[in-house]
Amino acid sequence: MARRRSPLIAAVGLCLAAAIGILGARWALQWYEAPGPSSEAKTIVLERHGTSEAIGGTLEGAGILTHVRLFMLAARLTGGELKAGEYLFPAAISPAGILDLLRSGKTVVHRLVVPEGLTGAEIVALVTQAEAMSGDVTARPDEGTLLPETYFYSWGDKRQALIDRMHRGMTKLVAELWAARKPGLALDTPAEAVILASIVEKETGIEAERPMIAGVFYNRLKLGMKLQSDPTVSYAITQGDHPLGRSLSRADLDLASPYNTYFAKGLPPGPIANPGRAALKAVLDPAATDALYFVADGSGGHAFSATLDAHNKAVQHWRQLQAAPKPAAD
Repeated sequence: MARRRSPLIAAVGLCLAAAIGILGARWALQWYEAPGPSSEAKTIVLERHGTSEAIGGTLEGAGILTHVRLFMLAARLTGGELKAGEYLFPAAISPAGILDLLRSGKTVVHRLVVPEGLTGAEIVALVTQAEAMSGDVTARPDEGTLLPETYFYSWGDKRQALIDRMHRGMTKLVAELWAARKPGLALDTPAEAVILASIVEKETGIEAERPMIAGVFYNRLKLGMKLQSDPTVSYAITQGDHPLGRSLSRADLDLASPYNTYFAKGLPPGPIANPGRAALKAVLDPAATDALYFVADGSGGHAFSATLDAHNKAVQHWRQLQAAPKPAAD
């Protein structure tokens, strides 16, 4: 049984027949529908304002298309704008398939993962290194104003535009979570919530622990105790320009900086990183706890204590774990 052609293919055949004659049109229509010469999928960038001749030449040079002039004729006869961008052309795609793809505008979508807890400088570095984007980030964003998330973009998108999207995302999320915050929190503004969330973010990578750590910091704030958070000391030293790259020393804890929460009481003057959704939610809906202290427990999490004596025992246990001989590698 003969395969029925679509109305569009039939129309192309009639147009070709009128343009180049019956015999030539029959061969041209076969070429139009037949698999192309490429043996593998290829990604090609087609520049803006390119003519069908320029596009055809690019695709012919890449081994995806043959007979550029016939391609130009088919593009003109079938009508419709050929959209620029970065396209993934499947192996053996036909000229008809090429035109359908270029008119659809279904360009390659790139992904950039922005982890929680990076500083503004580190996020700018990620965006600057991202492939297929254009332009520069015009200014370093204020700390704590960018939302860590997975972002999708297309070839040629502006780097500053992506930073602006992150800023809008953080502004929206903070407003939503602040409006739904638990009553009675010891915070006056959404900006303070971001500051505390940035500290919680840097203290643990375990999402389930974050409400508990937030609860500890609230207890300390209410009692007028210093927060004594190591990540704030690291930020006081580097100002977020780069990771510290070493362990903190006793001298570091005495650094006279408003960001050093071993030196200054209360919250730092600004965030020390860009917190994610989970850390922000933890700060605005903290766990109810009487704990005032926490220390690493050797399993990736933390041991929480309500008294200094219990905390000192937990610290001693942690030091014993650190001093214990490590098992030999296989």
